[in-house]
Amino acid sequence: MSKVSHELPLLKSSALTLMNFVHAYRINILGLLMGVMFGFLMSRAGATTFDFHVKLFLFEDLQLLKVIGTAVIVAMLGVFMLKKLHINALATGTEVDFVKKPYQQGLIAGAFLFGIGWAMTAACPGTIPAMIAEGKIGAVFSLIGLLLGTLAYGILQSFIAHNGSYRAAMK
Repeated sequence: MSKVSHELPLLKSSALTLMNFVHAYRINILGLLMGVMFGFLMSRAGATTFDFHVKLFLFEDLQLLKVIGTAVIVAMLGVFMLKKLHINALATGTEVDFVKKPYQQGLIAGAFLFGIGWAMTAACPGTIPAMIAEGKIGAVFSLIGLLLGTLAYGILQSFIAHNGSYRAAMK
C-alpha cells in the first residue's frame, strides 16, 4: 500500500492559513484599521495634545472646538446619507438603522461628570488610545479612570435594577 500525504508545501499552507485568518476576522481587521486611521487623524488635528484641551477650556484657543464642530457636521452628513441611501452595514449586511433612545434619569448628571473628567484629564474616551499610542503616559491614568468609572456605572445600574439589594446585584 502506498502512503498518501495530505500535507501542503509550507508556502501554500501559510498562504491558506493567512487567507482563512483574514476571512474569519475581516470585520475586526477593518475595525482596527479604521481605529488606527481615526487615531491618526485625531493626532494630526491636535485633539491628542493636552495644551489644546486646556486652551479650549480656558477659551484661549478654539482650534479643538473647530475640530469637534467639523466632526459633528461630517457625522450629520454621514447619518443623513446612510438614511437616505439605505446603506447596509459591513458586519451584518442589514440596513443601518438609527433607533432613538429614550431619555434616562441620570443623563444630565452623567454628562456633567463626563465634562468634569474631560476637563480634569484633558482627554476624552476617543483620544485616550491615540494618546497612549503617542507615548503620553498620563493617558494611561485616564484610561484606568475610564475603566473604573465604567465598572462603577455597571455595578450601580445592577444595584438599581435589583431594587437596592446588594446581594442580588453581585450575583
